[in-house]
Amino acid sequence: MNDSIESGSWWKRLSGGLKRTSSSLGGAIADLVSKRKLDAAAVEALEGELIRADLGPETAGRIAAVLGDGRFEKGIAPDDVKAVLAGEIEKVLAGVAKPLEITAKPFVVLVAGVNGSGKTTTIGKLAAKFRAEGKSVMMVAGDTFRAAAIDQLKIWGKRTGAIVMASAPGADAAGLVFDALGAAKTQSVDVVLVDTAGRLQNRAELMSELEKMVRVMRKVDPAAPHAVLLVLDATVGQNALSQVEIFGKIAGVTGLVMTKLDGTARGGILVAIAAKFGLPVHFIGVGESVDDLAAFTARDFSRAIVGLDS
Repeated sequence: MNDSIESGSWWKRLSGGLKRTSSSLGGAIADLVSKRKLDAAAVEALEGELIRADLGPETAGRIAAVLGDGRFEKGIAPDDVKAVLAGEIEKVLAGVAKPLEITAKPFVVLVAGVNGSGKTTTIGKLAAKFRAEGKSVMMVAGDTFRAAAIDQLKIWGKRTGAIVMASAPGADAAGLVFDALGAAKTQSVDVVLVDTAGRLQNRAELMSELEKMVRVMRKVDPAAPHAVLLVLDATVGQNALSQVEIFGKIAGVTGLVMTKLDGTARGGILVAIAAKFGLPVHFIGVGESVDDLAAFTARDFSRAIVGLDS
């Protein structure tokens, strides 16, 4: 009973959060289908709409090929087109929709992303989720360059009952991480979430800092970090592709969290990223509240993005 209530409320959040994308796509589909049969010109126009929604040329081309194979030429309803779209999008996403599995204790998660992507807030929300599951959590304020990021984690610590390890702004992040992991081991903490600086304009500096953090982690635990999550802001559209590439090289990203899907009509960027990189997508965010971040499921996302009911 509770599970179905919970999944129902998440569906409302997800479909509501993707409204800008689904309205844009749905409007274009209805417009095309109502004016003419789904001929070659209509299919081509629809492919253009899919590219505009940031699904990526490869996925858009494949969907257009499925729609243009002759089966749908006579009298197709908009919902039939949406069902084909949802099915093809789900095929792309099914392989990347993977939960974040906690496989060690402490399970160390290095969280990367550019400033403004929602990285620190995501860490707080993840802490709240793990705490709700009864796990002990430590958050490490490894973005020592931004006093606001340190303060933000302290607020989340009070809110969630998670331990917060922080130093003064400008302190050595690697030294802080070394101390934090030692303390996490001593205190038998279940999950350690490590914030990092996200200044892409200084890639060499960022790279050396992240490498140093990983090096000192491995002095405490040779297997750490057990996961490297990249937080992406959906509103940046195509720029998210280059962020995955850059952080993949710098930090060895193992999984993705996509935030701010409610702020864009181009939620399809997640599909383009999945098609290009094949990295696991663990969580997506569709709003500000702690309940607006949830585990990623391919079917729900695929149907919500084209505006179909669950």
